[in-house]
Amino acid sequence: MTALFNELQSSYRYCREVARKRARNFYYSFIVLPREKRNAMCAVYAFMRYCDDIADDPDLHLNREEMLAAWRRSLDRAINGEYQDSRILPAFHDAVKKYNIPVEYFHQLIDGASMDLSIDRYSTFDQLYQYCYRVASVVGLVCIHIFGFESAEAKKYAEYCGIAFQLTNILRDLKEDAASGRVYIPEEDLRAFQYSAEDLISGVRDERFYRLMRFEVARARGYYSAALPLIKLVDESGRPGLCAMIEIYLGILERIERKHYDVFRNSISLPKSRKVAIAAKALLRSRLNGGRPYLSQLQS
Repeated sequence: MTALFNELQSSYRYCREVARKRARNFYYSFIVLPREKRNAMCAVYAFMRYCDDIADDPDLHLNREEMLAAWRRSLDRAINGEYQDSRILPAFHDAVKKYNIPVEYFHQLIDGASMDLSIDRYSTFDQLYQYCYRVASVVGLVCIHIFGFESAEAKKYAEYCGIAFQLTNILRDLKEDAASGRVYIPEEDLRAFQYSAEDLISGVRDERFYRLMRFEVARARGYYSAALPLIKLVDESGRPGLCAMIEIYLGILERIERKHYDVFRNSISLPKSRKVAIAAKALLRSRLNGGRPYLSQLQS
């Protein structure tokens, strides 16, 4: 028992370190959670981060399809308590059991990472939505199990929240993704504004681009608005984390607008001081009155 306990604690320490170093935005929503929930978030983040790295790390020169397949097999073994010396899986399995997180979410996440290995264009928003669901909405669904919720409605709003976050990521990372040959903005949108994938890859900024970006930002804002009822549906102990997540990602979207959509020359992010302040305010608001003024502020 002592050996198993030590292995679990070591795994949680490792996952916390991964989250601290790699979760540039999510980490600030972790630190306002109670310790047990914070540890669980770090554990599932480390699992997801490893999955993302397989799909996206430019320094990885191994067979990515085989690595994702191996990670999927590791997931199935981990649920049966077989960790094969992984530093992530003991804590991950413990968190999944403790918060009764459906394992299918993690399989869907791996499906999403696999899409990045075979698809670099999306014809329609419906097709992009499926991708966003797999790589981001399932993250939201995992999170609300850790935050705590009772109403089944929370799942729908968590899905919308994930879509909003991923659309924000897509707009922020246009340059980086284009450099790797990926264009996530649907082809139907590009045609509607007479702006081509080649224009995007070349970083063309003209009136066509500005109209396209205004449209995409408005779509993302629509999903943020649709997701807001989630705040009052999660348990109070998890609410600061959710509030911080939303405000940080919404802040990135607003920063894209303030930079006049110049994502080609500017790296869009929030400074650490701003993210710390957001986390602190989210925690204070939740302690004072369950986050209700915060909800009203975002809705205004």
